[in-house]
Amino acid sequence: MTFQQTLREAVSLTGIGLHSGTPVILTIKPARANQGISFVRTDLEGTPHVVAHYKNVINTQLATTIGRGRISVSTVEHLLAAFQGLAIDNATVEVNGPELPILDGSAAPFMEAILSAGIESQRQIRPTLVLRRKVQIGSDDKWAIAEPSGQLEIHGSIEWKHPAIGYQEFHYQEDRTEFEELAGARTFGFLRDVETMKRMGLARGGSLENAVVLDDESVLNPGGLRYADEFARHKVLDALGDFKLAGVAVRGFFRLHRAGHDLHNQLLAAIFKDADNYEIIEGSVEERRPRRIRAALASGFVAGIR
Repeated sequence: MTFQQTLREAVSLTGIGLHSGTPVILTIKPARANQGISFVRTDLEGTPHVVAHYKNVINTQLATTIGRGRISVSTVEHLLAAFQGLAIDNATVEVNGPELPILDGSAAPFMEAILSAGIESQRQIRPTLVLRRKVQIGSDDKWAIAEPSGQLEIHGSIEWKHPAIGYQEFHYQEDRTEFEELAGARTFGFLRDVETMKRMGLARGGSLENAVVLDDESVLNPGGLRYADEFARHKVLDALGDFKLAGVAVRGFFRLHRAGHDLHNQLLAAIFKDADNYEIIEGSVEERRPRRIRAALASGFVAGIR
């Protein structure tokens, strides 16, 4: 059996928001079994919360933003990737602003914080979504495919006409790839785009300390890249975080080409649109113990979705 997990104790991080450029305090707290991942805005009256779920995604431009009513929280994908990579099922995330701190632009600081707090096993079985047939969306040059698999696999590829990028691919396999191999891959952008965004009031907190920045020919960061294929690794990292928004653990083979937050969210929606696409299993796939919560999941009543 595979049991749910949470943090052993609370842990806090501080940094700046990528777009606002303002200081942010984030605290990750343990949560009860079956709660899922919940974000709480401590700066708003009544401290409203929103559950991390694909149905609550309200914006996928430049980052994944979730929201419900008057609350929204942006740039959640790197923290969610850390939860996914470390198999954290339940946590309450308190943040005193509209976006999470960007930190170094990767999931590594979140991973290190969670590991420092410790991971605690809970007495409830982890529900797992198992794909039953192929689901595909996109076009000829930008697509996302999900197929049945006994584990979570993500094969991400990108293609960019830039000397430092070109064609890259990375294959993540949950039982074989150490999360550390992905966690340190940083978000990236082009200098010309950063300058445009700053004129629009965005990316005020962006710098060479929290992103890989490229001009037309090369990488501008003094230390260069952390990995030769850092761009592909980060795209897979983003997908790992976005697929955490399924609300349960996922087993399937995801093949992504030039995909982003928009396609990730659309793929989850396409999977859940047809109940014949998947099955929810309680425990491991090998145990074959189906749990009849498919209808509840599709209706949004699992892990506190309302």
